[in-house]
Amino acid sequence: MIRRLHYCIPVVALSLGLAFGMIEPVGAPAVLLFAGWLVAQPHIPNPPWLLGTLLGALLLAAHLLPGFSPLPLGPPQDLGGASPWQLRISPDKAMVAALLLAWWLGQPRTDWRSIKLTLLVSGACLILVPLLALASGVLGWKPKWPALFLPWLLINLGITCLAEELIFRGLLQRALVGRFGAVAGIGLATALFGAAHLPAGFGFAGLATLAGLGYGLAFHYSGDRLWVAVLLHGAVNSLHLLLLTYPLR
Repeated sequence: MIRRLHYCIPVVALSLGLAFGMIEPVGAPAVLLFAGWLVAQPHIPNPPWLLGTLLGALLLAAHLLPGFSPLPLGPPQDLGGASPWQLRISPDKAMVAALLLAWWLGQPRTDWRSIKLTLLVSGACLILVPLLALASGVLGWKPKWPALFLPWLLINLGITCLAEELIFRGLLQRALVGRFGAVAGIGLATALFGAAHLPAGFGFAGLATLAGLGYGLAFHYSGDRLWVAVLLHGAVNSLHLLLLTYPLR
């Protein structure tokens, strides 16, 4: 019963999306089908359930399904990148975050493996990723404080980071670690996270791979606590926005 109550989160998100015109009626069946698939987990063997969940999440998160219109918030801004950047809410990725969060809240909790290693890995990630971005020339030095930073931070944490960490750490890494062990499982999830960023170029995908390793290790050492990975992901993204060319050089 409690687990089903968690799905009030995506119901509210879907209702808001329909009300504001970000989700068209043609997009609603995909959301409802994905929600039904998640709820049916106990009745489906784990391998096909995991593959189906990943496929649905990636199709929505990558904006590959019809019926979803992003909502722009503010005009395009020049943040030193290759092209102007505009803050937008992507309803399809927001639905991934809402649906997978509802599923995640029903999962069992584990104990911390190592608080010290979690802090050490997180600190190293925050230092090494921006330094490598500058040293490699993938991103340039561009300190700034955009007017929409706080709305961006809320959207980045609540949609982008949450959806990506649920997919690559909550779903993928946990399943791979359980099957192949920590080293192989974290490594595979990290490689797939980096590969997902290849459309932005090999250099940026390399940075994403390093960052993903940090997120994966922090998630693992914290006892699979999602909020640790989400906050670390958001902190790295914030350093990118505030200190470096954004989104790309």
